[in-house]
Amino acid sequence: MKLYYSPAACSLSPHIALEAAGLAYTTVRVDVRAQPHTTEHGTLMTDINPKDYVPALEIAEGQVLTEGPAIVQYIADQAPERELAPPAGTLARYRLQEWLNFIATEIHKGFSPLFYPGTPEAQKTAARERLEGRFAYLEKQLAEAPYLMGERFTVADGYLFTCLNWCNYLKMPLEGFPVLGAYMARVGALPYVQAALRAEGLLKG
Repeated sequence: MKLYYSPAACSLSPHIALEAAGLAYTTVRVDVRAQPHTTEHGTLMTDINPKDYVPALEIAEGQVLTEGPAIVQYIADQAPERELAPPAGTLARYRLQEWLNFIATEIHKGFSPLFYPGTPEAQKTAARERLEGRFAYLEKQLAEAPYLMGERFTVADGYLFTCLNWCNYLKMPLEGFPVLGAYMARVGALPYVQAALRAEGLLKG
C-alpha cells in the first residue's frame, strides 16, 4: 500500500493506523502549500485523488481509497488480529463509525476556519468557542475510559489525536481540559503513534 500524506495533516491518522496494524506500506509526501498540489515526485495530486487533498491510500494498481474515516477502517480490516476496529456488522463497529463521524464533522472540520489566513477574526473566535464545547463533551466521555471505545486503542483514537494535535500549532492549549491533556499524552506515547510522528518529522530522535 502507498499512503499519500502531508506532515501533521489529517493524513497522520491513517499513517498511525498503518503503523498500529503492522502492515507493509510506503509513503509519498505531498506539498499542499504548492499550487497546484504536487507529490515529492512531481506528480499532480489531482492525478492521484481528483479531490486534490490528502490522505489517499493506493491499495492496488489503479485502486485509490480516499477519505480518512474510510481509509482507517480499511486498514483496520486488513489486520483484524490487532483489534483496531470492531468486526463489521457488530454494534461496536457502528459505535466506532459514530466516533469517526463525530471527529470528522465536529472536530476536524471545526478546525478548518482557523487554518485559513483570510478567515475573519470573529469567525475564528466562534470556531474556537464551538471547538471548546466539543472538547468539553470529549472530556466527559474520556473520563470514563482511557480510549474512545473503552480499554483498547482504535483507529478513532488515532484520528482524534491527529486533530487535537493541531492545538499545538494554533496555540490553543488544553489546560482547561485535563482529561484531554492526559489522553493526548497517553496516545502520543504509544510506540506506533511515535513511529508515525517520527516518520513525518514531527518527533525528534
